[in-house]
Parts: sequence; C-alpha cells; structure tokens
Amino acid sequence: MAKRQLVVFTDLDGTLLDHDSYDWRPAKPALDALWAASVPVVLNSSKTRSEIRSLRDELGNRDPFIVENGAAVVIPENYFEPGEEQVVPFAPHRDIILDVLDVLKDKGFAFHNFDAMTISELARITGLSEAAAAAAKARDATEPLIWQGDDAALAEFRRVLATHQLQLLQGGRFYHVMGFFDKAGAMLYLMEQYREKHLGFDVVSVALGDSPNDVRMLEQADIPVIIRGINSAQLVLTGGREPLRSIKVGPAGWNECILGLLADALN
Repeated sequence: MAKRQLVVFTDLDGTLLDHDSYDWRPAKPALDALWAASVPVVLNSSKTRSEIRSLRDELGNRDPFIVENGAAVVIPENYFEPGEEQVVPFAPHRDIILDVLDVLKDKGFAFHNFDAMTISELARITGLSEAAAAAAKARDATEPLIWQGDDAALAEFRRVLATHQLQLLQGGRFYHVMGFFDKAGAMLYLMEQYREKHLGFDVVSVALGDSPNDVRMLEQADIPVIIRGINSAQLVLTGGREPLRSIKVGPAGWNECILGLLADALN
C-alpha cells in the first residue's frame, strides 16, 4: 500500500483567518502539526500576491500559494525544481475587467468596486490597516465589489458580465468579478506537480473553505472540509464526496478538523 502524502489547500478569510479580526492563531496547533509532518499548506485565496506574501511571512509558510481566486499560482524558488520563483497565470489582466465595469456603471448598475475606493475607505470597510488596504487594491486579475442593487439587478448584472466572458463569485466579504477560472483549476495544477514530486505516494488533497467561491475547490478535493462561518450553511457540494463540517467557527474550526484528519492519517 502506497504511503500517503497530504497536501492542504486553504481559503483564508473566514477559514484560516477569523472573519472579523483576521487572527489565525487559534489554528496554530494544527499548523505546527502539519509542518512537523511535512504536509504542505497552500494558501488559496481571493487575496493579492502582496497580501499573501505578508501572511506567509507571518506564518513562516514556504509553500506555493494561489492568488485572486485562482488567477495565478506562485511557486517559490527551488521548490519543485531548481530555479527562480515562478508565477503561472490562469487569467487575463484586471484592466479588461475595469473597462467593462466602467461601462456597466454608466448603464446604471449599482456597485462600489475596489478601484473606485480610496485606501482610507477600503481600510474602514475591511478593518485593515491602510498599508494592508493598499496591498488589497494592488490586484492583477480580479476586482472585488460591494453590490448595492436588488436581487433582480444582480441577476442581470451576472448575465451581462457573462457576455463579456466574466463571472461574478460571492466571497466571504465581497463579490468578485473575474474570468472563467477558479481556485479549483489552480489547485489541480499544483496537485500534478506534487504527484510528480512524490512518485510512488498516494498524494491526497485536503481543501478547506467557507464561502461560495470555495465550492469548486471543495468539490475537486479528495477530502473537502467546510469551515463553519457566515456563508457555510448554504454550501452544497455535488460530485459524491461528503464534506467534513467543523463544529467551531473560523480558525478554531480549521484547527479542529485538521487535527482530526492528522489523527486519522496516523492510525
């Protein structure tokens, strides 16, 4: 029987990070246990490269990471093979999205997007510092927004975006306008790299999330884990894999589920 190698892919806001305080420390015992067991922890978020780099430094994380809902994979230098850091893109540039949104705003759709916000305004809305808000605005391929219209207008907004080859995903805090890519595609790309790195092992993906924009990632994972939070009750997965669901909220739930999975893996 092949030895098992776990690879953890995790959403951030509301999952590894507390929805309000962005605190990850309730998950520290599980993070320490994963690193002690040489299990990669791939951060897979709507956050930007700059934001995730800062968090990785805080966590001491040295694994690849996925930015802006799957827009790109960043592989650290000398990770899978010798060489410089690699950025593998899966999406067109954000400027295309901003041009479409300008047209739709002129047509009367009611929303307030990141590009239209000042750094101070974004910091106030998110609770981030101004430096962190500036990092959140420095996007490559997606545009978060606050929807200000009704449900009927939202449905029409989605329809019109689709005519421009764009989609609207609901995250833990904002809606995200983006191309037709997702967290799952980037996760599957990295899983191919991990399987090549660990030939002869049973390489198993564990994905943790709490919001609608995590659904595809959860559905494509070998072990999906839904973390209890604001949007988690509405998440329904298709494809036959029954997800684990945390009892605790946010990073405490993350800690609970990962420690349980590691205990099972060792028995």
